[in-house]
Amino acid sequence: MRNRSVLYMLLMLAFVAVVPLHAQEAGAAATNPELIKWSIITAGFALGFAAAFGTLGQAKGLAASAEAIARNPSAAGEIRGVFILGLVLIESLVIYVLLVSLILFFVKPFGG
Repeated sequence: MRNRSVLYMLLMLAFVAVVPLHAQEAGAAATNPELIKWSIITAGFALGFAAAFGTLGQAKGLAASAEAIARNPSAAGEIRGVFILGLVLIESLVIYVLLVSLILFFVKPFGG
């Protein structure tokens, strides 16, 4: 019960801290086209790097798992499971970068 009340207090504190941020008028945020341009460029480069290095990581993992299965065919099931888990984790990192890039493309943070 104590942990739940501490969690509720932390959530209430977070909401109280965020409310003044939304009290600003809609027209009060100044648009800065230079900042918007650079945030889009940065998001594009981040997505490119994440895709490139994620692909390199997946290729290295595939090569290592194929070599391990060739050396020990009886452990193919376990190796395949670990390999798929590694691919999922690598791909999730690329998807996180994609989500951040989409946020920078369409939401235009920083008052855009």
